[in-house]
Amino acid sequence: MFQRLLRDAKSAASSLVLKYVARASVAVPFIIALGFALAAVTVMLVQRFGHATAYWIMAGGLAVIGILATATIAVKEHEDEVAEQQAARADTPQMLGALFTSPHGASSALAVARLLVRHFPLVVLIVLIGALLWPTQEEGDAAAPSAKPNGLERGAYTH
Repeated sequence: MFQRLLRDAKSAASSLVLKYVARASVAVPFIIALGFALAAVTVMLVQRFGHATAYWIMAGGLAVIGILATATIAVKEHEDEVAEQQAARADTPQMLGALFTSPHGASSALAVARLLVRHFPLVVLIVLIGALLWPTQEEGDAAAPSAKPNGLERGAYTH
């Protein structure tokens, strides 16, 4: 029973890895081309404005691109999180209601409970892996850090 489960998991993991390796191999020439484009723009700016000014322009341009990319990703992640929370709120009561109102709902819930007890070490392992992968920082924690930017705690003196 577990051998088939492990085989399926290995197959799914390997196909996922191969899919991302294929995507990455397609992206490599574009990344190299981007590097050459950045070099060409830098050379053009050096010819027009001089070395120091050209490098400042490139640094500023790349910083702006990075800020825009960060903002875009933050907005996308926030939208995904809100959508997941709404889906979870809608699905959980429906699933539990459907489980307990079906003709064999209580007996199937008992069968699942027996299965979980029978495979308790595996359940504990899955819970521990889930705990390791679960996000740890709350939104409130990010707003009020416990240490100053210099690394010292509030009220701490160093001589």
